[in-house]
Amino acid sequence: MNKSLYIIKTWLPAVVWICCIFILSTEVFSADHTSRILEQVLRYIFPQISIREINIIHYFVRKTAHLTEYCIMSILIFHSSRNTFKLQSHRHWVFYSLIIIIIVAAADEFHQGFVVSRTSSAIDVGIDIAGGILGQVICLTFYRLQRMREKKSNIE
Repeated sequence: MNKSLYIIKTWLPAVVWICCIFILSTEVFSADHTSRILEQVLRYIFPQISIREINIIHYFVRKTAHLTEYCIMSILIFHSSRNTFKLQSHRHWVFYSLIIIIIVAAADEFHQGFVVSRTSSAIDVGIDIAGGILGQVICLTFYRLQRMREKKSNIE
């Protein structure tokens, strides 16, 4: 396979996911819009739920979404880095992933600062980075398990 095509194929899932993150940072996915949807769902399931309880659940759903989307991005970037920089160690793959996560998280919050219905938050950047770190922990755990299996199969 052509090297350029291989790199595009390797990085395309991560780039598409990053684009999705930026789409989620638009007005369409602002707290005002998502709260209306969540409120309808919660009121259907729990008719007596208070607005205060809805707001608390909404807050945690949104923060969990930050954590999850950056965890997924982190895993995709680790995979892309591993396939692009095969001769480097897993420490390099983690380093590249975390640098990209920090850049995307900061750029995403900067972008939200220009969207009227959104707010930019350093706390969200921290949550995004935490999601990225969680993704790296998951990747390293699977990477090490795979290496242990390979060593075990080579011994036998």
